[in-house]
Amino acid sequence: MSFKSALRPLSHAIKLASRYPLSDRVKVICDYLSLYRSKGLTKEEYYECEFEKQDASFRDSFLGLKEQHYYLDYLNPVKYYSLARNKYLAHKVLDCTGVRTSSLYCYYQPEARYGASDECASSLAEVLHVLKSKNVQACVIKTTESSHGDNIRVVKSIDYQEQDAAFTCYDGEEMMLSSVLGQDALIFESVVRQSGQLASFNGSSVNTVRFMTTLWPDGTARVIATFFKVGRAGKCVDNAGSGGNVDAAIDPETGRIYNVIQFDGWRNTKRIEYHPDSGALLEGVVLEHWDAIKAEVIRFQQAFPFCKAAGWDIAITDAGPVIIEVNDFWDRTGQFFIGKGWREEIRACYLAWKETGKSYSTGSWRLPFADKRLIALFNGR
Repeated sequence: MSFKSALRPLSHAIKLASRYPLSDRVKVICDYLSLYRSKGLTKEEYYECEFEKQDASFRDSFLGLKEQHYYLDYLNPVKYYSLARNKYLAHKVLDCTGVRTSSLYCYYQPEARYGASDECASSLAEVLHVLKSKNVQACVIKTTESSHGDNIRVVKSIDYQEQDAAFTCYDGEEMMLSSVLGQDALIFESVVRQSGQLASFNGSSVNTVRFMTTLWPDGTARVIATFFKVGRAGKCVDNAGSGGNVDAAIDPETGRIYNVIQFDGWRNTKRIEYHPDSGALLEGVVLEHWDAIKAEVIRFQQAFPFCKAAGWDIAITDAGPVIIEVNDFWDRTGQFFIGKGWREEIRACYLAWKETGKSYSTGSWRLPFADKRLIALFNGR
C-alpha cells in the first residue's frame, strides 16, 4: 500500500469531522476510522445515517456500500444486470414467470426498426398506433433504465389527435406525445390502483413497500426486511430520495408499521405518528392481508433466480402485490428507516451460495472489487 493510500482514510475522516461541532471532531475522527477499519464504512454513510448516535446493534448489522458491492457482485451477477435494470426486459421476464406487474402497453425504442407490432414502436406514428389500438386513456411513462423515482410521468388523460396526442398529468402538467418521445427508450404501462388502505395514507402517490428478499440454494426464499415509502400530497412519486416524504419500518412478521419519520433530507428527519398532509394514522397500523402478500413476494423471489438478493418495490392492490420495480443493487437508506441493518442476512446467503461452488465473472461495466484488505475482512468474519 502506498503512503498516499494509507493517508486517504485519515483525510476522509478529517473532511467528515469538519461537518460537526469543534468539540466533537476528535471523537468523530476516531469513531469513523474504527468503522472504516472494521467494515469499510464510507464517510457519507457515517454522516447520513448519523452513526455517532447509533447503538452497537445498528453499527454491527449495517451493510455498507463496499461490503454490499462485494456480496452482490456474486449473488446478482453482472450477466443478468439488464434483467433487473432494464424495465422493459424486467417486464417481460416477470410476466413470463407469473409475477404480477402492471400492464405493459408500449415499448418505445427509437434506435430499433420494427415490423408490425402491437407492443414495440420506434416512431411517433407507431407509438400513437399502439396506444390508440389499446384505447389507452391513462398511463405511466418511464425511461427504461432510471431508478429512484426519476423520469416518471403519470398521465391521467389522453386526448388523441390525428398525428399526435395531448397528455394531461396528475400534477397538472400538459404535454404532447411528440415532445415526450426523444432519444431515450421508454415504456408506457398501466396506472396501478392501490388498495383503499394504502390510498388513505396519501392518495396522490402509489405508496410502496420495499421487500428485501434472499434466495437460497435449496430453493427457499426469505423476506429479510420491509419498509414503507409514502408520498406527500400532490406528489406522484413516493421515493425518499426526492425528499419530504414519509418513511417507516414494517415488522416483516406482522405487517405492523412503526418508527414513522418525515424525511426532509439526510440529518433532517423527525418522528411522527400521522401523515403530515392527510392526517392518517401510520404508527402501529397493521397492513391488511400481510401474510398473503408476504407469501406472494416469496414466490416472486423464487421465480426470479437471476437476483439472489433483491429489493422489490411493491404496490398493494385489491388483487394483491404488484411489482413496480425490482432492484439488483440498492441503496442503504432502508437500514436507517428500520433502525437495523441486513448485513448478516445478505452475508449468510452469500456464504451459502459460495459453498455450492458456483462462480460468476464480473463484467467490465462494474469494476472488480480490488481492496485486498476489505476482501480478507469480508471473507473472514
